[in-house]
Amino acid sequence: MASLTLNNVQKTFGQTEVLRGINIAIEDGDFLVLVGPSGCGKSTLLNMIAGLDDISGGDVNIGEERVNELHPSERDIAMVFQSYALYPNMTVEQNIAFGLEMRGVPKEERSNLIAGVSGMLQIEHLLKRKPAQLSGGQRQRVAMGRALVRHPKIFLFDEPLSNLDAKLRVDMRTEIKRLHQRLGATIVYVTHDQIEAMTLATKIAVMKDGVLQQLGSPDEVYNNPANVFVATFMGSPSMNMFPAELNALPDGFYLSLENSSGEQQRLKLTRPLSNSAAYNGKKVLVGIRPEDIREAGDEDASRISCPVDVVEPTGADTYVVTSLGGKEVVSRLKAKCTLKAGDTAELAFNMDHVVLFDADTEERIR
Repeated sequence: MASLTLNNVQKTFGQTEVLRGINIAIEDGDFLVLVGPSGCGKSTLLNMIAGLDDISGGDVNIGEERVNELHPSERDIAMVFQSYALYPNMTVEQNIAFGLEMRGVPKEERSNLIAGVSGMLQIEHLLKRKPAQLSGGQRQRVAMGRALVRHPKIFLFDEPLSNLDAKLRVDMRTEIKRLHQRLGATIVYVTHDQIEAMTLATKIAVMKDGVLQQLGSPDEVYNNPANVFVATFMGSPSMNMFPAELNALPDGFYLSLENSSGEQQRLKLTRPLSNSAAYNGKKVLVGIRPEDIREAGDEDASRISCPVDVVEPTGADTYVVTSLGGKEVVSRLKAKCTLKAGDTAELAFNMDHVVLFDADTEERIR
């Protein structure tokens, strides 16, 4: 296994900038997930790491070696594709063995490696079958086995679960997590699914329009987003975002806002901001996760009265939709919540978890 460093990596097609100065560094054994909407450049970046796309600028280093000009076969990487890319005329065993044969690995060693990886992936009973005889999940396991059997420096996964149904996708996600924990492998994984990103990654790189928006642990990206895009992209339901005015009063800073009835209400900030004074009297964007809004009790000071628009039971939770400052606000309440549309709810806000953003730049206010 090896570390991976991307220094000011750029990609252009003619006059079009696809990737703009990407800087990422991960350690040996990290699980990096590249996440972002379709067209943000994450698959292009993965292909540049693999050597399938030329690099327009910057450096890609695997371990201590700069690999910009190296052929894909010389980079010691293994890639698992969205389409599985299995040879239809070969058995499962032959598909897994093919790369080893091309590298001249002796037959006995090949057999031992195939037995080990097929046991790990629980596909020993499929070795004599051909891809057409396999389900989507089984094909994906074979594609993973073909990559795992080589023990490369880095594994690259390009949306490997997007062709699977919802339940199988969850099961395979667990398998990939288990494999990473067992092998300690260095993995770069591309997905547009932020749930996959949160559950699998040790580090997440959030991308938009070819620009790296934030690099950090799942906890950092989720709880301390760098800007509005990261805040609203990560999480399901996404972070609530509504406007308010920041006001300095003798006992601290308050957020002044309107509920859907036009009433002015206030929430007191509990976390100090180094440049709060610069925003005194100005509009800001307030971000808070649905799980940080709950039904208020007598002891809750940070509370707002909100008419209930929609109630959505999900079994484990109940989502209650209201509005603040003209924006829809979702709260994740207990499953046995008794609120219904048309009620007026007293909602308590966990002000320790509120984050503020500049209303013009949409960057985080620290």
